[in-house]
Amino acid sequence: MSLLNPEHREHLELIRPTARYIMETEAHVYALAISASVLLSFFPFCNVMLSLCRMLHWPAAEEAIYLALRDYFPGELAGFLKRNLALQGHLQLTSMVLLLFTANGIFEPLEVALNRAWGITRNRSYLKNQLIALGMIFICGALAMLSLMFTAFNRQWLGAWSALAPVQSFLNLLIFKIAAVPISILALFLVYWLLPNRKISPSRVAPAAIYVGLVLEGLKYVNLAIAPYLQAKLEHEYSIFRHSVAILLWSFIAAMVVLAGAEWTARHGDRDSLS
Repeated sequence: MSLLNPEHREHLELIRPTARYIMETEAHVYALAISASVLLSFFPFCNVMLSLCRMLHWPAAEEAIYLALRDYFPGELAGFLKRNLALQGHLQLTSMVLLLFTANGIFEPLEVALNRAWGITRNRSYLKNQLIALGMIFICGALAMLSLMFTAFNRQWLGAWSALAPVQSFLNLLIFKIAAVPISILALFLVYWLLPNRKISPSRVAPAAIYVGLVLEGLKYVNLAIAPYLQAKLEHEYSIFRHSVAILLWSFIAAMVVLAGAEWTARHGDRDSLS
């Protein structure tokens, strides 16, 4: 006698193909390629963002970046990043070039993976892929700046109210999340909508972007809960490379979640007519 009622079995059948997809070697290859590029582009991205804030003489925005780093990487890793980023000087051309080059490496395998999920057999040409990736880099960078601007303005506003000083840290984090979560969902929506080499109705990918964005937000709390244990294990196994490995691991998990959302969305609609 089955322990699952028909409704539960129906839900299980819906998620089983996605579970099989994320266990495929091909999905792991895509996720590893994406996570490696995230690792390579992460420090140049933070450096460029902080340098822009310093050029604008905007310390509140700089503190908003450190707040975001603490939200994504709690504990020792956030302190390590802040100490090393604080040593960087003015904006360097090298950082810009590295960011453009390495960020392209995120969107190239991501496009191929999304095409695969939608059953598209023809990828964009190299030039078109580079142009799309460049556009996505600027769009995602602009969205990140928008989130930081919102957080920075509110930090300045809250700082003027001495009565709010006891709860200012909590309010700063709350305001950051109010800004960051919808903007992250918007970035995911643009990725799901624009990267595949076919026309996709925005209404098809909007639910997946919302669900995946919320799952990724939930993963931050998982990271917060296991960070001390994970850091201890990584320090034992990887020593001085533990922080890089931590970023790589969580980027891989996030990439798998994004790919699973794409597979789910594509499976609940018609495949590409060219396939």
